[in-house]
Amino acid sequence: MNKLLAGALFAAAAASSGCSSFKKEAQEANPAPCPNVLVLSDAARALEFDGAEELENIAYTAEITGLNIACRYFGDEPIDAEITVDMAFGKGPKGAKRQKYFKYFVAVTRKDLEVITKKEFVVAADFGDDKNLVFAQEEIDKIVIPRLNEETSGVNFEIIVGLSLSAEQAIFNRSGKSLKFPDLK
Repeated sequence: MNKLLAGALFAAAAASSGCSSFKKEAQEANPAPCPNVLVLSDAARALEFDGAEELENIAYTAEITGLNIACRYFGDEPIDAEITVDMAFGKGPKGAKRQKYFKYFVAVTRKDLEVITKKEFVVAADFGDDKNLVFAQEEIDKIVIPRLNEETSGVNFEIIVGLSLSAEQAIFNRSGKSLKFPDLK
């Protein structure tokens, strides 16, 4: 396998988050910031092996590479948020399909407390005939977060994003295992 391809399959990009606020027709600003948006570290990447957990047995990879949020809320109305999820997908030496589907989730929580809602989404990675690395940008345009009253700000909530993993993938991610790439000289 091409050494640069191996590096590209797992190039880690720091998940960045940004926040912007929409303005209501009356040009009124949000009373407080948007909820935090973050990638669940244990679910930031997925590796699918065809055989032992070795570099040459990688079929597919997925990684969340970035997040952005925009939100608006006024008075005692719910928070209306939109997020953009940037992802990278790789096809390794054991990847045989031209197109591969990956699942990811978006959950809304009360900060450091319980999950309010969670929804799963599917994204397709089309590798065509000759691509081993593809990128996608998913827009989730309708996340509604109820608030108790107008004093309840966005900082009381979090929007958590992650890849939906099999039990084996979750164990691999939590184990701290890392594949060693050949010297890229």
